[in-house]
Amino acid sequence: MNEASNKWIGKRTIRPDGADKVTGRAAFAADAAMPGMIWGKVLRSPHPHARIKAIDTSKAEALPGVKSVVTAADIVEFPVDTPVPLGIQDMRWMSRNIMAREKALFHGHPVAAVAATTERIAAEACALIEVDYEVLPFAIEIEDAIKPDAAVLHEFIEHEGKPSNIAKTLEHKLGDIEAGFAEADVVIERTFKTRPVHQGYIEPHACLVSVAPDGKTVIWSSSQGQFMVRAMTSLLTGIPQSDIRAIPAEIGGGFGGKTIVYLEPVATMLAKKSGRPVKMVMNREEVMRATGATSGSMSTVKIGATKDGQITAAQGTFYLQAGALPGAPIRGAAGCSFAPYDIPNVHSRGIDVVSNRSKVAAYRAPGAPIGAYPVESVLDEVAEALKMDPLEFRLKNAARQGTKAAHGPVYPRIGFAETIEAALAHPHYKAPLGKHQGRGVASGFWFNAGGESSAQVNITEDGNVVVTTGHPDIGGSRASIANITAELLGIDYRRVSVLIGDTATIGYSNLTGGSRVLFASAMVVTQSTEKVIATLCERAAKIWEIDPEAVTWENGEARPAGDNAGKFPPLSLAEIAAKATATGGPIGAGVQLNTTGAEGGFATHICDVEVDVDVGIVRILRYTSFQDVGRAVHPSYVEGQMQGGVAQGIGWALNEEYIYDQDGRVDNPGFLDYRMPVCSDLPMLDTVMIEVPNPKHPQGVRGVGEVPIVPPLAAIANAVYDALGIRFDRLPISPPKVLEALELPNAAE
Repeated sequence: MNEASNKWIGKRTIRPDGADKVTGRAAFAADAAMPGMIWGKVLRSPHPHARIKAIDTSKAEALPGVKSVVTAADIVEFPVDTPVPLGIQDMRWMSRNIMAREKALFHGHPVAAVAATTERIAAEACALIEVDYEVLPFAIEIEDAIKPDAAVLHEFIEHEGKPSNIAKTLEHKLGDIEAGFAEADVVIERTFKTRPVHQGYIEPHACLVSVAPDGKTVIWSSSQGQFMVRAMTSLLTGIPQSDIRAIPAEIGGGFGGKTIVYLEPVATMLAKKSGRPVKMVMNREEVMRATGATSGSMSTVKIGATKDGQITAAQGTFYLQAGALPGAPIRGAAGCSFAPYDIPNVHSRGIDVVSNRSKVAAYRAPGAPIGAYPVESVLDEVAEALKMDPLEFRLKNAARQGTKAAHGPVYPRIGFAETIEAALAHPHYKAPLGKHQGRGVASGFWFNAGGESSAQVNITEDGNVVVTTGHPDIGGSRASIANITAELLGIDYRRVSVLIGDTATIGYSNLTGGSRVLFASAMVVTQSTEKVIATLCERAAKIWEIDPEAVTWENGEARPAGDNAGKFPPLSLAEIAAKATATGGPIGAGVQLNTTGAEGGFATHICDVEVDVDVGIVRILRYTSFQDVGRAVHPSYVEGQMQGGVAQGIGWALNEEYIYDQDGRVDNPGFLDYRMPVCSDLPMLDTVMIEVPNPKHPQGVRGVGEVPIVPPLAAIANAVYDALGIRFDRLPISPPKVLEALELPNAAE
């Protein structure tokens, strides 16, 4: 497609869901209601680690207004010795996460649930459930969980032949790591730690479930994938997928935290047992105690380079907390950390550690920011030792087309070097700085993904277009799909309506995550639209009584291919639609694909900070992100993704962390004490989009949503070093830690 002639692709069109969201008409999961609906509440463990010896629900069941009670006995049990994969999740762990079975594994772990006529009665009934606990020793931090005498969460998990809290390891190797370090003139090795942080979505988890007497089940919920909800609920309740209809609501944020289920299977069993629709909505404390969070980490990185600035070897060991059940994003940490660079000798190792915290969930480029923080910090230190500009050092070692990455692929055409070159040339990089101000840079990578997607394109009787896809829209996919469809058909984008289908109205589509949705949905929408255009040409040929091959489609109209085909006035989309009944019936087409060809995304960031040395506050003065976005189908949304990732990275670097008390409980389970940045904490976040189209995609799309959160942790830490001369190897760089560092000997004046 000729970019210069694009009418809608690359344009800042009005978002189709905007008016509903700003006026309050948009329907979220907590807005759903049904006649006869009752309320579900969850009883949660008061202990971080305890064996469940017995549960007595009789008093709760006897309370007037209580309609059903559910425990782990009502959830399908998956034996721990047989993996049951569903995507990247394992249902052995999902079943034990939504409802404690043998043991309660973290403070807030669900142990039972009640459905009653009111929320108050359901809460009262939960308090009447008697649980006999055998309280066990617990381990919250990685260091405690991997000690030889640590309390072991799961006897069935073994490492090196004995029960362990190390659930899994993953390695990437390239070249000869020892030989690489032997060639280096400068070798620097450092250890870093990050704290668990929550995705921080504003909308808590919520669902409404109805189970009919014949078993037909309907689920309305806030999730990043209705097909995931259907599959997991089916497996955990025993209800066939064909009997479950999962309907996606508008979603008030997810960032990866809504790619698994928490409430839906529980609400389904409460509804099945009670014969009434059941609604469940978490409060903020429940969200913070029992869902998501990404991993805390402990990482050691070693990098060697020659005196002329060539990196010869890089080694990284990344311990990540999985929470109470296996599944830390070690793939992202081990695979993405060194991926931006052309390094001949690499050894990267990820280690999945269970501890008595809530099970981690994906958080925007899961694992990649954790890996980039130590790597990009050490890179800056190596550059300083070599007296090289940190961006020039990165550019000299940048991965390019043909680079072999340690995690497997040989890169095709990529735009990483262009992000560094743009940063070097940008006025931000040369702007003056004052006292206690500093500038830091960092780069980052995310794999991106394709996967299964479905779409249906239908022409309405009045000649407009309805597109249905199977992906919840959390990043602007509806607006972008409208732009693409309108471009292909040659019509105004306002004539295209884009809907998100439920599991009964559209073919299977994998969940929204991994920066896959526009990449994948654009492919199936493009092919569906091309089929529709072929049909439109066939209908015009029937009207004109000529061969379909003699008809072309241009600017929203069917035209004769040439004078030889006949001299007919063009037929518009509306005119062909008006004659659809006479020419063959409804016009539409659908496509289902397991899409491939997604290519990784790269970014480079510049951050300026000012440190208030009296109170320890680090303030972001200026921030500019440079990213290879492939093709910006809707530039405003791409900029929004870049800005959003940076804002979340700033919180991760400076303020956000889970704080546990001495009894193993989250001590800050709310937005008052869990300190996410707000508008007053941030400057304008500037963005520079670099478009190096993905040659394997019809519109050149390259996923953009994950990469922006990868560099900020290191960019900010490097900027603080530039301001104070103090390197922070622990996040967050919060005021107490800054003040403590300033009091140390040799701290900056």
